Amino acid sequence: MFPVKQPWLCKALGCYDCCVRCLGAVPYASLAATLLCYAGVALFCICGHQALGQTETLVETHFARNIQDYVVLASFIKYFQYVIYGLASFFFLYGILLLAEGFYTTSAVKQKFGEFRSTQCGRCLSLTFIIVTYILAIIWLGVFAFSAIPVYFFYNMADTCYTINILSETTTSLNQHAWVCMDARQYGLLPWSAMPGKVCGMTLASICKTKEFFVTYDLYVAAFAGAGVTLLALFLYVVATTYNYAVLRFLGRKAMRC
Repeated sequence: MFPVKQPWLCKALGCYDCCVRCLGAVPYASLAATLLCYAGVALFCICGHQALGQTETLVETHFARNIQDYVVLASFIKYFQYVIYGLASFFFLYGILLLAEGFYTTSAVKQKFGEFRSTQCGRCLSLTFIIVTYILAIIWLGVFAFSAIPVYFFYNMADTCYTINILSETTTSLNQHAWVCMDARQYGLLPWSAMPGKVCGMTLASICKTKEFFVTYDLYVAAFAGAGVTLLALFLYVVATTYNYAVLRFLGRKAMRC
């Protein structure tokens, strides 16, 4: 009985060892960073693209009467929407490259002196990815800060509308809240020559109750969150690639000594 079952048992153990070996070569940190990066970039690009279109409509309808007053903003929105397409494509390809680099370095670490031992070219490539990812993380930090500006604007607008509603419930005079305004020119959205450039009183409160305002606000919040998730993924990439590179350098020196 035992001789018959022994080949099957050995085969099963061989598959088990193979699976354990394959799972041990998976770069879990790089894989997690890739998933976070894709999720964050998708959230930032999709929500940001839609929010920019809604913003142009909102400004055109309520904050500017002449098209020349918001032509700069409209041009910026148009070009930045094209930039979003490029960002999505770039991060998709770069995430694949970083994940492949993670698989390479993890295999080189697991196989210390075997067939997959790291080379000088491989270590230089890993160092290049570290530098590029670090620079990209610094640049994306600026994008993350920039994406907070529209969130800040819409938050102040919602808070101003809440103040107007409180005043309208507690006072009977319209003059008490007619001077409570939201000026888009103060946030750099419109030039100072734009007319009217601001919305005041109950008109502002009525804008805050529209579906377009709530959708645009939520989209900017989602885009801001996506930028934060992408920034977290980039820093996780930097940590993972730096650790793998340091281990490769250590194993390389150890192998030369042997």
